[in-house]
Amino acid sequence: FGLKELAKSLKDYVKEQNFKTKIMGVLNANEDSFFKNSRFDNSSASQRIEQMIEDGANIIDIGAVSSRPGSLPISCEEELERVKNIAHTIYKNRYFEKVDFSIDSFSPKVIDFVLNHGFKIVNDITGLQNDEVCKIASKYKAQVVIMHMQKDQTTMQNNPFYEDIMVEIDDFFKERIQKAKSFGIDDIVLDVGIGFGKTLEHNLLLLKNLEHFKHFGYELLIGASRKSMINMITPSEIENRLPGTLAIHLESLRYGASIIRCHDVKEHFQAIKVFEANGKVPMTAFPQLSDEDIDNILAYTSEQKAEAVVAGNASAKKG
Repeated sequence: FGLKELAKSLKDYVKEQNFKTKIMGVLNANEDSFFKNSRFDNSSASQRIEQMIEDGANIIDIGAVSSRPGSLPISCEEELERVKNIAHTIYKNRYFEKVDFSIDSFSPKVIDFVLNHGFKIVNDITGLQNDEVCKIASKYKAQVVIMHMQKDQTTMQNNPFYEDIMVEIDDFFKERIQKAKSFGIDDIVLDVGIGFGKTLEHNLLLLKNLEHFKHFGYELLIGASRKSMINMITPSEIENRLPGTLAIHLESLRYGASIIRCHDVKEHFQAIKVFEANGKVPMTAFPQLSDEDIDNILAYTSEQKAEAVVAGNASAKKG
């Protein structure tokens, strides 16, 4: 009983779901987010939200604290002050009826406030570390994004190391999913946390093996928008990393992601539509070969090679 047969047998028992692709647009209510074009102030909030909806966003993720490597935390009072007005704008204009809103926060006070103002998703970079966040998410029946991060946002990129990153993140998800369920949270999204306590090699390994995490049966979110891993592959300023972002995100869809968190909604909408249209076209140029056909081809090829060797030896003897 070989490994291939074992893998096939296991796959038969895994209930993997296919989810509709969603675009999560990013808006930041802070002045130190790493991509300046994602920042907004209260005067432009409505315009930015309406533009994202028009461009094709399914979700809009609002953040008020930078989580870039080396960033420092702020008080929950200051964070709440930054998001209050935008939350009021969303609620007053009933934008939540057109698109889902997510809060990029791990502050219970902030999360409670926005969930009471039309937000439906908690995007927690600490992966539900705080029990209070779990209680609040459960109270509002909110969807939660469980993200993996090694250490915290200030120290996460200080020589990240794993014995086996796939096993360690799988164990992390297992433990946090169990915790979520113990609080009555069932609507879960998983995020491997590209760039959060990972080297370039770690990020690429996770992206290539993303499909592994589908065994949990939840949607997978990827957010590599304009991140430094692109600069490590091909040196580029943040403003010039859209092509690299699209390449990573489209590959992520191929490997099982269904939610793409990005700064450039319009460009992603077009790229994803073309990607999905291409995937729907059947490969009819060549007929499907059966296992028997393949065996016959291989046997024939081996026969031809053997005949060529014999002929070559005979020719050499004559010479």
